[in-house]
Amino acid sequence: MIILKTPEEIEHIRKACLITASVFEAVKPWIKPGVSTGQLDRIVDETIRSQGATPSFLGYGEPPFPGAACISINDEVVHGIPSDTVVLKDGDIVSVDVGSYLNGYHSDACRTFLCGNVSEEVKNLVRVTEESFWKGMEYAYPGKRLGDISHAVQAHCESHGYGIIRELSGHGIGQDLHEDPEILNYGNPGKGLRLQAGMVLCLEPMVTLGSRQIMLTEDEWTIITRDGKPASHYENTFVITDDGPEILTCPERPRL
Repeated sequence: MIILKTPEEIEHIRKACLITASVFEAVKPWIKPGVSTGQLDRIVDETIRSQGATPSFLGYGEPPFPGAACISINDEVVHGIPSDTVVLKDGDIVSVDVGSYLNGYHSDACRTFLCGNVSEEVKNLVRVTEESFWKGMEYAYPGKRLGDISHAVQAHCESHGYGIIRELSGHGIGQDLHEDPEILNYGNPGKGLRLQAGMVLCLEPMVTLGSRQIMLTEDEWTIITRDGKPASHYENTFVITDDGPEILTCPERPRL
């Protein structure tokens, strides 16, 4: 069921989204060799709680997720579990996926950071992944369809020779962290649900340098690429308005 949000609900979500956006500014200086993902997770937790919210991911799912953030390195696509024994190295890429829960509403976003001297090949992967999100936003208008967004993401990434993860998707968001509809990162233009003002959604391209094939690790959370090549992840929460998308977790670029 698609839940259209009222202006009051959107304002609640907007406030939660600003907290999530602030997390990326807090962790960015700590994306450097020698810092553990456990340290990063504590920064995430403190940043969220200091603003009166709680981490959306902590305790989520089955088994309950043990961190405030999903922190995934290199070939880890998503859902990496933070740990004091996992230490960043020069040349790593680090995806920090975060949600904040405030006044009964969730937000959700992800950024992939560069740690030290990252190869040009992998820098390009991270850049194109982010670009693909904005390509999708060009179609996030009332009357367009979900397939228009999905196809734009796919076309941009595949034009650079990258793989698009098909088993994982974006989603609606509100009082629940994951609501309908599912937003794929691949699809056909002109197909799928017609967009309406008041929809609050998360688009999250997950893109691989090599094959799009993935697998679940023994911790029952972390998903990695089967070929061991790097993956990049970029996500924002946005709302469909009559004037187009407002990007709620990207205050530096709220509009196209």
